[in-house]
Amino acid sequence: MQSLSAPAHRQNVPWQGLLLAVSILTFWNSLTTAKVTIVSVPPEVTPGENVTLVVQNLPRNVIGYTWYKGYGPARKQKIAYYDTNRKVMTPGPAFTGRETVYPNGSMLFQKVTVEYTGNYTVFVIKRRLRYEVAIGQLHVYWKPVSKPSIRVTDNT
Repeated sequence: MQSLSAPAHRQNVPWQGLLLAVSILTFWNSLTTAKVTIVSVPPEVTPGENVTLVVQNLPRNVIGYTWYKGYGPARKQKIAYYDTNRKVMTPGPAFTGRETVYPNGSMLFQKVTVEYTGNYTVFVIKRRLRYEVAIGQLHVYWKPVSKPSIRVTDNT
């Protein structure tokens, strides 16, 4: 018994196989093109506030995250490593005690100072020791100071 959805003569529609291949490739590319990114929440922060660097577009099979201050894996700039299997954060040399890495890879900074301004790198470590890298920026802005005013209390 033939399927009712299949044409009786495949010779008349040679594009059908091509259409299926294109559909599969389009679907596959849409799954694999999302890059890991870092977003600051809130986007603007002033000294003394808390801010989270949120990791977006995470791949599957993540086994850990390593965060660095600046660009790339300089050992002395390592803030922390988070092991997703053991659910444990291990501080690095650049850890100040104000950072917390969460199971979703995001990192919270508590009571930031202007010195926290800069680039941050996260290595998303996957099974078979493959990884993806994202670099994000954190901007800590000074609060604007109001204009000074002078008030005269004695006219003499």
